[in-house]
Amino acid sequence: MSTEPAPPSLLERILAYASLAIIAIALLSFFATLIVGMNDRYAAAEGLWPVVYGVSLIGLPIGFVLLVALLIISQRRRRAEFRRNSGR
Repeated sequence: MSTEPAPPSLLERILAYASLAIIAIALLSFFATLIVGMNDRYAAAEGLWPVVYGVSLIGLPIGFVLLVALLIISQRRRRAEFRRNSGR
């Protein structure tokens, strides 16, 4: 019986890095939109700023879904590893 946990799979690593990157980009775009909106309200409604704000509206839910998927996949792997080690 091995007491050392198995390393995370490639899918788990991809989900972890993707969710981290998407959430970080969404938060940065949200704060950038807030800063621009505080300085000049009308500038935030023109040009590229609505798209930057849209990234935060879409990115945060996608990042949350990726985190939930990562949690489910890692728990399934750990459960299978536990069953394999316990002899069931």
